[in-house]
Amino acid sequence: MKREENKSRCPINFTVEIFGDTWSLLIVRDIAALGKKTFGEFLESKERIGSSVLAERLAHLERKGIISKKPSESDKRKFIYSLTDKGLDVLPILYEFAVYGSMHSPDPDAPDVWFKALEYDKQTVVRLWREAIKSGSSFFLGPESVVNKLGL
Repeated sequence: MKREENKSRCPINFTVEIFGDTWSLLIVRDIAALGKKTFGEFLESKERIGSSVLAERLAHLERKGIISKKPSESDKRKFIYSLTDKGLDVLPILYEFAVYGSMHSPDPDAPDVWFKALEYDKQTVVRLWREAIKSGSSFFLGPESVVNKLGL
């Protein structure tokens, strides 16, 4: 007998079924924080995701409406991945995960500007982050990045 799409209608379960693996939030992080957009860029992440796992996770996030993909304008063999509006709604969760890791990791590895951004109001940072991504930038990179908007 085939299992239902979701184990239950619990909101936490719904979210865990989308993001409850090792890689999905890291892919969203790579898009949102680092401005990565292509399969090859995701493969270069320091966590070293395998290509078959990456392909499966990208397809999963696309099916769930978190990311979209379109052919690259410069190279039709490549796809460009981006967050959808539903994916942008994950930013507050990603922010809180990063805050938790920043506070509790014994040796957090992030640019200094991340820790400076934590001194700002969460709603402001998340709003600027959303605006940055919609403009084609990310948290750290691009002319509309959060780093640039906050003058970090």
